[in-house]
Amino acid sequence: MENLVLYRKYRPKTFSEVIGQEHVVQTLTNGILTGMISHAYLFAGPRGSGKTTIARLLAKALNCENDKTFEPCNRCSSCLEINDNRSIDLIEIDAASNRGIDDIRELRDGIRFSPVKSKYKVFIIDESHQLTKEAANALLKTLEEPPAHAIFVLATTEIHKMIPTIISRCQRFDFRKLTLSEIVKRLEWISKKEGIKVEKSALEFIALSAGGSIRDAEGLLDQALTFASNKIVKIQDLQDLLGMVDTLVISQLVDFISEKKTTEAIEFLNKTLEKGYDPLELNKALIKYLRQALLLRISPEFTNPVITGLTKEEQEKLHNQVKSFEERDLSRILNLFLEAENKMKYSPIPQLPLELAIIEALQKEEK
Repeated sequence: MENLVLYRKYRPKTFSEVIGQEHVVQTLTNGILTGMISHAYLFAGPRGSGKTTIARLLAKALNCENDKTFEPCNRCSSCLEINDNRSIDLIEIDAASNRGIDDIRELRDGIRFSPVKSKYKVFIIDESHQLTKEAANALLKTLEEPPAHAIFVLATTEIHKMIPTIISRCQRFDFRKLTLSEIVKRLEWISKKEGIKVEKSALEFIALSAGGSIRDAEGLLDQALTFASNKIVKIQDLQDLLGMVDTLVISQLVDFISEKKTTEAIEFLNKTLEKGYDPLELNKALIKYLRQALLLRISPEFTNPVITGLTKEEQEKLHNQVKSFEERDLSRILNLFLEAENKMKYSPIPQLPLELAIIEALQKEEK
């Protein structure tokens, strides 16, 4: 798949290359150095935060033939086989598609056999919360009496759906979403490696759109490279690619709302939609922008990293706009546009709920 090319190409091959999960890396590497190895680990956290990547690094480090340090050497046959996805002793199971009792029984039968050539047989079970009740109970029995050569790494995005008894049998690690600055730094490094120029605002835009997932961010960067011309990625390319509404358009619309210019706001909205913008996308962008305004109105401390993704000029503009709104007004206007979004899905004229929300927002303010 094309949008996964960069993600696979630059997947961390050592613990030192991992970004954003320092607490997990430190505990795991200390365990490797001191020989304090658990037979079962549970990695819980949002998608794209590095759970499977770190699970594979753990498997590599434990089976590395040059085990003088906690870092896998990436030169021995064991490391190379894992890097090339051809290791017989690393078994990766996607519980979303292999969630039944038969799959787990098959896994239990396979566990009995010693590793073919490695020290440990490592089982990574992704989205482990999706196992059926019977399969989870079967897995629990295996976790209660695991053979010395078997290590399990269960990964989940929904820890609350895991059976408590399974959680209690594992050493648990909670992964966090990556910050915007961490994602931007990583994307800058990849861009440099690829020999491509990406505008800083474009990198921030990708990081913001990725929602804390490094995998999604690298996928977006990959798409942008394919889409952009002359090996230069600009923020406009990304907005075109994702069908995003230009911040300048939203800022202008918010100007009309703050100045209580109903006629101008509706006319501007219609002219904008005539240019081909999708009403639903425009409304979403407006909600996002007004949310940033509300947070900024509550406290100037929310400038970073909440507003990262806006250029300096756009940030200054938003700062000035916020001054003309009371906190309660922004809260009320936001609710109006949130209601409009729900109504747009069923409206015979998609832009009508958006027009009504603008009118209602200004009418109430004029009282």
